[in-house]
Amino acid sequence: MIDRRTLLTSVAALGASVAIAPGLAAARAAKIKPLDPEFPEGFLWGAATAAHQIEGNNLNADLWVIENVPGTIFAERSGDAANSFELWPVDLDLVKGMGLNSYRFSLEWARIEPDEGHFSNAMLDHYKAMIEGCRARGLKPVVTFNHFTTPRWFAAKGGWHNPESPALFARFCDRAARHLASGIELATTLNEPNLAGVIGEILPPQLVAGDKATQEAAAKQLGVPLYTPGVSLYIKDPKTYRANMMEGHRRGLAAIKAVRPDLPVGVSLAMIDDQAVGRNSMRDQIRERYYNEWLRLARDTCEFVGVQNYERKVWNDKGALPPPADAKRNTGGAEVWPGSLAGAVRYAYEVTKLPVYVTEHGVNSDDDALRQWLIPAALADLKRAMDDGVPVRGYFHWSLIDNFEWGFGYHHRFGLHWFDRETFKRTAKPSAEVLGSIARRNSI
Repeated sequence: MIDRRTLLTSVAALGASVAIAPGLAAARAAKIKPLDPEFPEGFLWGAATAAHQIEGNNLNADLWVIENVPGTIFAERSGDAANSFELWPVDLDLVKGMGLNSYRFSLEWARIEPDEGHFSNAMLDHYKAMIEGCRARGLKPVVTFNHFTTPRWFAAKGGWHNPESPALFARFCDRAARHLASGIELATTLNEPNLAGVIGEILPPQLVAGDKATQEAAAKQLGVPLYTPGVSLYIKDPKTYRANMMEGHRRGLAAIKAVRPDLPVGVSLAMIDDQAVGRNSMRDQIRERYYNEWLRLARDTCEFVGVQNYERKVWNDKGALPPPADAKRNTGGAEVWPGSLAGAVRYAYEVTKLPVYVTEHGVNSDDDALRQWLIPAALADLKRAMDDGVPVRGYFHWSLIDNFEWGFGYHHRFGLHWFDRETFKRTAKPSAEVLGSIARRNSI
């Protein structure tokens, strides 16, 4: 297994070896309009996290098995992570201290339903305390019901391969919503489900084979025929898996809305800013394969769509072109281009005609100067899209703190804050003040 964000940025190197046409950049530059720096009143400014990546010791999660099985392809185990299960008040204070007005976090299904059909009131109360902690600090809680990880019992039943999976997810959403929905500002059902079953198509075969072997080792250890965690490069039956996730979204959303009809519910999708160059570009085929099925589902079921963007790709008729020689690069070697966020947002709105929240955006880099440069530059282009009529309602930076980045462990860093893995002390990076100052002004 490997970090999905980095995978999506690194596979561009597998494309064609033609330089990006210089006319493309010139044409885009010519279209730049004067910027109105003011964001609308009520705009949500936030930072984002995910439970498994920061909480620590998530023993009942599907990935705990994967991370610890002999021969795992994970670089390291999540372990204590940032100890945010205990230190969530500290994290909320970081968000408040930056001058943000919102916090996006996820519920950990494996904690709330550690055994099939057994729900923990203590764990539900834990997340209720987080929601109330947000409100006490003037923060609006944006809650993801499932951010990749599922209970180990769910994975041991085949995960989203299981025909019962949509009903099992809807039951979880119902139980969680009945306990928590009254305090939530916005909810999303799933995180980046559009990658499931297709991401393996664009990866080196050895990565997919390694993931398959790790899953098989976990299945053998647990004595089950198929063990499929929520973060998977290898998926045995992609068509069934994706269909069940889509049905899970429908039923989960309906369950949440049944509890609280006025709660806005959406889904967050991973989207690259795909650009076309030359004749017969592959761009539209790529969009259809990786986004459009879920964008159409969002259009038909959701009240908003979440967009999660980290880069762009430029496609000719043969594949993705490599970044320009002078491009800024992230830790994985992929281009960092500020305009990608606005490009992805524009396309999501074009298909769905729904309000958009940027539920993730950031950069994987140990060089915080890159993050400090990216944030205002990307937000300026985002605001231009808003001035053109795209209804963007909020921006959540990934991530509040450095965290467990799946297969890469703790080696890849997206955070606005560092943390010490021994003491768990959080330390703000300069980029935290860059974003915070924009949020406090509500203006670029």
